[in-house]
Amino acid sequence: MRRGLAATTVGVVLSLGLAACSADEPTPPKGSPSTSKPNDGPRRLTFGAFGHPDELKAFEQVVDSFNASSQTRKVELITWRDQQEALDAVLGGEVPDVFMTSRSDLYEIAESESTRPVSLLLDERGVDFGDRYSRDALEAFSYDDELQCMPYSVSPMVIYYNDDLIDFAKMERRDLDVPVDAEGELTDRWTIEEFAAAAEFATRRRNVDAVWIEPTLSGLAPFIYSGEGQVLDDQTEPTSLAFSDDGTRAALEQTLAILRDATLTPSPNELRKATALQLFKRGKLAMVAGYRDLVPELRAVERLSFDTISMPVIETPATVGDADGLCISAETEDVNDAADFLAYAVSDAAIDIVTRTGYIVPANTEVAGSEAFLWPGREPAHASVFNAAIRGMVVPPLLPDRPELDEAVAPLVEGLVMSPGILELDAATEEIDLVSQTILDPESVTESPSESATE
Repeated sequence: MRRGLAATTVGVVLSLGLAACSADEPTPPKGSPSTSKPNDGPRRLTFGAFGHPDELKAFEQVVDSFNASSQTRKVELITWRDQQEALDAVLGGEVPDVFMTSRSDLYEIAESESTRPVSLLLDERGVDFGDRYSRDALEAFSYDDELQCMPYSVSPMVIYYNDDLIDFAKMERRDLDVPVDAEGELTDRWTIEEFAAAAEFATRRRNVDAVWIEPTLSGLAPFIYSGEGQVLDDQTEPTSLAFSDDGTRAALEQTLAILRDATLTPSPNELRKATALQLFKRGKLAMVAGYRDLVPELRAVERLSFDTISMPVIETPATVGDADGLCISAETEDVNDAADFLAYAVSDAAIDIVTRTGYIVPANTEVAGSEAFLWPGREPAHASVFNAAIRGMVVPPLLPDRPELDEAVAPLVEGLVMSPGILELDAATEEIDLVSQTILDPESVTESPSESATE
């Protein structure tokens, strides 16, 4: 049986001493010897990708550019509507030669033996792991002591805020807590106290709500990690959530003091009429947590001025997120051609094409620091926040039962944020942990969580 994340792969990858990719122009590699039988026409490859239609158009440009360079091989783009459709296709045996997958699906993809390790293949083609990709990004796609897929994009959770409703300059003139440095410049990081001050400032006229954080494991996780608590009791082989740990409770206590304040957050009645994102677009909500793919959608909203800042810091900077990688099929008949295309797809200039759509944070640090991503003059003004947030992004263990875990504890986690009246935090967190054990370690559960909580 395969086991979880293996950091040993990263040590091997980072010690390969690889040559840097060209940052000027994506030059498709010359044709490598094919492992397939010769035929009269070009060798055919397939590339599967998912994303917004604009992203898929950009991938089409990458494919067209690769195809234009060779008369002996042609790549066909296969598109999926979303991550789930991609996963279903691969697990169902419809595996393109090169395909995109979410890191959250890596366990199922790897267990189905759908991938072929890529580190040596990309090393042979001069892909620069050491300088252009962080250790965390490489670890995220390492499994069973191998780099299963090449990191492509990563998207940490950040705070989007309406900078008409939260005017930090005006707050500073009023001697309120604001996230500025010694020179008075706005920083990309703020404290939980500054977050609370901004929330109160935004609602001073009582005609808007201040903030909405999804009442889910993912929504609360950045606050828990920042407060030096833990979401799971073990980062390798967890048997329970860790909501009842002292550090986690302390972080939740500070967080929930803001998120449970009815004067700062949308009411259940408001959320029945409109989503939090819709309220934000209408200027009725000052702050919402989200990922990079919101940027093009928010840019298209007239009369909405917005920016981004980190998740609030309680003790240390922390956030969560997901990543996408590009994999090579274990069943491809043209391993060298597939590796050539993968190396081309992760070159600086090829990633630049997709990055300019605005939907992704490239895992390639060279492109992430370039104009293609930061795009001066366009919102958000502080796009660098995404790059800074990646450094504090907690990558959870690959759990085969994560969907079942989320579903099992969802009502209880939502109750932490949304339940009316006085919250009994100790009892609530103990019940969340007990319910989680029925999924993560069912053999240890000798009585029903409800019975135990009652006792």
